[in-house]
Amino acid sequence: MKRESGSSKKPINLQDRFGKLTAKRQEILRPVLEHPRGFVLSSVRDMAKRLHTDPATIVRIVQVLGFETFRDFQRHLHDRSIAFATSADTMQTADADRGRHAYIADSIDRDLKNVQAVKNSVDAMRLAGLAKRLYASRRVVLLAGDLAAFLADYLEYQLSLLGLPVFAATSAGRIGHLTRSLTKDDLAIAISFRRGLRQTVEGLHQARARGAYCVAITDTFLSPLARNAQEIFLAGIETTSFAASYAAPVALVNALLAACGQIRKSETLEIVREISEEQRHGYRWFHE
Repeated sequence: MKRESGSSKKPINLQDRFGKLTAKRQEILRPVLEHPRGFVLSSVRDMAKRLHTDPATIVRIVQVLGFETFRDFQRHLHDRSIAFATSADTMQTADADRGRHAYIADSIDRDLKNVQAVKNSVDAMRLAGLAKRLYASRRVVLLAGDLAAFLADYLEYQLSLLGLPVFAATSAGRIGHLTRSLTKDDLAIAISFRRGLRQTVEGLHQARARGAYCVAITDTFLSPLARNAQEIFLAGIETTSFAASYAAPVALVNALLAACGQIRKSETLEIVREISEEQRHGYRWFHE
């Protein structure tokens, strides 16, 4: 599995490892797994104190779970806090000392940080490679649902302008029907964040079983999409409000579209010129 960092090491499956702990140690660790956000910044000593145990026990638990160091476990907790975040977790209360409307600037700052993280982490070569694969595939199926459905619809709309055989599947039924006929010549791109929407995860599983090349767009390597994706592209949706922020995923999709525009540039320019004429004189547009 390819990762943004280039590492081939798969994330630890904590569910399997958890069963290797004794019943007593499972109970010690359970509050951490259920509320990871509250333990991300804890040192070994702080965590042990909060869990009413000793640091040596915490270290042994971490080792049984398969982490080489406590720092590795902290990184896992950070990813887990993203994957299992809820609207109540992300909702931010404005600081009275900064003014009544400080939360507005904070929201925009959070979006900018998410987009900057995509810019800093995305592998341009891999994204360009995905653009080439879009052109080479017999069919491209975009799997999404709920709020992420608009990303699939947006990507389908733009790719269809280039004449690519792309299909957005944003309901459980359509996902099942489209993935059932996929082959090794096809490409499936699944888009889902945090814990992963069931229909999207199961759709990618079926796509992989049919031999399609599978790509995931998500916000953490702990996403269940990671189990079936040959490639993962990360885009954070962290926010300071009750709603998820899709600024970074849109930026990632736009970067992919920019790469697509360069694959067959002369053909794309011809299409763009034709579209430009329609934009100037087409009946769809308002004229005084």
